[in-house]
Amino acid sequence: MGDDKVRSTKLKFKGDKSKKKRRREDGEEGSSSTKRRKEDDVDPETWVLPENPNEIRGPTFIIHPSDPSPISLNFNSTTNRVVLHLIDKEKPEDDSEPQSLLERTPTDVSQVWVTTRVAGSPTINIRSGSGEGKFLSADQLGIVSCDRDARGPQEEWTPVIMPDGMVALMNLYEKYLSVDEVAGGSLQLRADSDEVGFKERFWLKIQSKYKKEANEEEKKKKEGMTGPPKIDETATNHLYQAWGAGRSVVSSDDKKKLKHARKEGRLAEALLDRRAKLKSDRFC
Repeated sequence: MGDDKVRSTKLKFKGDKSKKKRRREDGEEGSSSTKRRKEDDVDPETWVLPENPNEIRGPTFIIHPSDPSPISLNFNSTTNRVVLHLIDKEKPEDDSEPQSLLERTPTDVSQVWVTTRVAGSPTINIRSGSGEGKFLSADQLGIVSCDRDARGPQEEWTPVIMPDGMVALMNLYEKYLSVDEVAGGSLQLRADSDEVGFKERFWLKIQSKYKKEANEEEKKKKEGMTGPPKIDETATNHLYQAWGAGRSVVSSDDKKKLKHARKEGRLAEALLDRRAKLKSDRFC
């Protein structure tokens, strides 16, 4: 009993070489399963950047890389107005270095907006997360306001994601939201720019769980558009078959006929004929 080492119980033959387990290098972590595992490990509340317009939904943090200080779009629930807040005014509690712009997260509820969209629509609505929930809107003159309780055409924005990941927001009149400098050096939010430049580019951050939700919806939509229609034969039989004590009657000959009908593109017709044969006359 001197040797306390646990021995392997796996059967080995004389002359067999032991196989070494191959460890995956860091550079090989690009597989879809590894990527999916990493996404699952991310905290659902983590603030991330959207990769496509469909991912922009839920709580949203909007910041602009202004110089000398970046700004965030805040909502003042007392005046129902958008406030351009200088982020660098927020000093860290300790003497640590300030975070980079892309590492910033909301520190107050006034910095959080709620993005919603009608299903299938490319436009979004941006509503304040504090107060009574007012919608961000822009009129034909480019004046931006946030005092409306209901959404309409002027409250619709089309997000355009740039190659660098920044987002431009286009309104109903095909003008872009921008941060403009007015007399006296103060900043103002307007929506009358014809082109996207530095002033029209924003960083939008969303929460990880909403990004994942958007990708899952897109995946289901693509799966539904490809391949033949899925037929739940058992459920259909239980619903329409009034005899057999609830037993599902499907013969091998039926399966062949249905498979042949699917190839010829008349599956629905074949199922209808078959259903008529299975149905009891007393329930017709």
